[in-house]
Amino acid sequence: MTVLTTRALGRATLARQFLLDRTGTPAVGVVAHLCGMQAQEPQEPFTGLWSRVRDFRPETLDGLLTGREVVRVPLMRRTIHLVTADDALAWRARHDAMLRQKVLSVYRAELAGVDPDELAAAAHAVMADGEPRTLAELVEAVSGRWPGPPRRALGELIVGGVLPTVQLPPRGLWGSRAGVRNATLSGWLGREVPPLPEDPTDPVGQTLVRRYLAAYGPAASADLRAWCGLAGLPAAVKAVRDELVVFRDERGRELLDLPDAPRPDPDTPAPVRFLPAFDNAILGYHDRSRIIDHDHRLLSVAGERVALVDGRVAATWTLRGSDLVVTPLRRLSRAERTAVKDEGAALAAFLTGGAGGAGGDAVTSPKPAGVILGS
Repeated sequence: MTVLTTRALGRATLARQFLLDRTGTPAVGVVAHLCGMQAQEPQEPFTGLWSRVRDFRPETLDGLLTGREVVRVPLMRRTIHLVTADDALAWRARHDAMLRQKVLSVYRAELAGVDPDELAAAAHAVMADGEPRTLAELVEAVSGRWPGPPRRALGELIVGGVLPTVQLPPRGLWGSRAGVRNATLSGWLGREVPPLPEDPTDPVGQTLVRRYLAAYGPAASADLRAWCGLAGLPAAVKAVRDELVVFRDERGRELLDLPDAPRPDPDTPAPVRFLPAFDNAILGYHDRSRIIDHDHRLLSVAGERVALVDGRVAATWTLRGSDLVVTPLRRLSRAERTAVKDEGAALAAFLTGGAGGAGGDAVTSPKPAGVILGS
């Protein structure tokens, strides 16, 4: 059985994540290919798309959000993801049990005695008028029936568990600091969430497996589970296994993949790329060693933005005023430093609306964007 080195796996990830070469695929197609983008920090997807899509402009994503082609919903791992409308509808029922369980596991004592189905029905009745509501407003509307539980716990069970909801614009628009207003997913999109098929081969799960491998493979079943948060995918994996090819990594783990998916030569040059906080190119795996050293594994979990050099996490970055401040995690060569400065200057211009950037009144800066690169 073919063994894929860590470097080979890293190059495969970069290719499938559009991080080896920016793509001309429209942004909505990129969001779909990536199976969504983690987006609990509302502005981060703009950087994630800029690093992947040629000539990406913020108004493109704004238009997709206001045009209801993409939505911000609790989904994989019970985190807010930016996904296409079609995927939100197709995948929500498959994630329902996981979403409920994750909330109940956090607030088990506080929510004792609350029937999740009764709460879902009550919340749906409140939202039936189509008016968007904040979490506080939604909880206030049902709290008379459940006066005991803490309001935060009750609210999280509603919007993060039992009721398919969407966070409405202007939340998530370029430069916006708007708070969260919720609507039902079906009400916002004008389409019902289809029920989960009663099929032991888990057809929705099969789609998730194929889509995940297209964007993240080759990968182990544990990686798939870490990405989506779903425990019950063995039937889906079994159902599609005959379609897949099998490899091993250097630790001996079995890796599954689509036969025709890109697996570039491990020596393929990898350009510097800047990733936003919580990017799934890192978080989408249980074993993240293909892209980040073990000592730095928790950086992305902590919300640090990182830069890839030669295909691996080699620095963290933040925007300070109009300057992009880059802190290396290892010594960079002269050529690497030059590449980091060049790519960083382009990103800084994009984020601040300067020359070469994409514009955006909410984040314009009076001085030219620059890069401060530590030693």
